[in-house]
Amino acid sequence: MPSPSQLRLAAARLSRPPGSYAYRLSGNPQIFKSEPPPACASRTGSLNHTTFLSVKQQAAKMSTMQASHGHNQACCNIPPVVSKGYSAKGSYEEIDGFKTCPSTAKKGILVIYDIFGYFEQTLQGADILATSSSEEYKVVIPDWFKGEPCPIEWYPPNTEEKQKNLGAFFGKNPPPGVAGKLPEYVKALKEKTGVQEWAILGFCWGGKVVSLVTSGDQNPFVVGAECHPAMVDPKEAEGIKIPLILLASKEEPEDKVKEFEEKLKVAKHVETFKDQIHGWMAARSDLSDARVKEEYIRGYKTVLDFFAKNWKA
Repeated sequence: MPSPSQLRLAAARLSRPPGSYAYRLSGNPQIFKSEPPPACASRTGSLNHTTFLSVKQQAAKMSTMQASHGHNQACCNIPPVVSKGYSAKGSYEEIDGFKTCPSTAKKGILVIYDIFGYFEQTLQGADILATSSSEEYKVVIPDWFKGEPCPIEWYPPNTEEKQKNLGAFFGKNPPPGVAGKLPEYVKALKEKTGVQEWAILGFCWGGKVVSLVTSGDQNPFVVGAECHPAMVDPKEAEGIKIPLILLASKEEPEDKVKEFEEKLKVAKHVETFKDQIHGWMAARSDLSDARVKEEYIRGYKTVLDFFAKNWKA
């Protein structure tokens, strides 16, 4: 679980005044953006959401971790992962009229965070996706919760009050609601960023969003990833139309994950990280634990490798 200092950092990001590193204007949600080096400035117009975009480090030190589990070391080299106090390389910006610099990236990854929102482990993951592959990706994380993520103190939901609070949160933020908005949102992203090909990656709650949108009639993505997904439903696998990778933790129902894999009719990679908890690639990752850190890195390498091999426009 994240430390008290990480909890305070996450809270501070959402409470700082306008003009600071994380901010909200005009009641709009935020976006964290992560992207390769910019070339010049241009006006993006309006998307009605703010995004986090992460900036690629031109001189980033690369990991010397050996290739494993069939994944090519040459495909992606991940910069050293910071265990605590990670300083995200990207920025929060208001999409309405913000100025940004287009990069040379031709492909983008839209990340759907878990219910805890912009946690530093998730933002570090966005930077990994943007900086670690031979392919350049623009990475965006829209803030669908509009600055009101689930407090991580509600986990584990071991009291009646916590269970009630979580029920209310999920009632307010159902995955189908976000999934239904994504086709139009991606259309706007294409128009405003110039990036025409998009992948989707979802953590936990976001994994459910991935299943719903990629099995829908208006799926706008070319490849997808679900990392320790919540509410795994094998029935949704039958309708998924794009290559999909699913990385499960020891806490996802093994029978559901197996049936989900069997019903996928597309290019796929399904793997269970048997000693990792639900959330090890996002907010609940304890990167001070050497084994968790190792599997956190391997998880992102596995996703990037799958994207490189299965990206089809």
